[in-house]
Amino acid sequence: MPSPTLSKQALLLVSLLLGGCSISPSLVLFGAAFPDWLFCIVGGILGVTIIHLFLGLYNAHERFSPLALSYPALTSLLVTLLWLAVFHQ
Repeated sequence: MPSPTLSKQALLLVSLLLGGCSISPSLVLFGAAFPDWLFCIVGGILGVTIIHLFLGLYNAHERFSPLALSYPALTSLLVTLLWLAVFHQ
């Protein structure tokens, strides 16, 4: 049987961790609220697609090999930069 102090500590920890969930940053678009990270992910994927097309024009894909590692890393970089530039207050 758990001790009463352990239960109080667990309750305190859970309440502190769930305190960040009280405000959800979102944008209202066409009457529905979408989280801002969703727009950042779409923007990051579009950015990597444009970079991929430019690399194909100049035949420079070899510089980013292996592509299975570099493209997800580039996507996460673009997503983070987009969030910092547009949505971070």
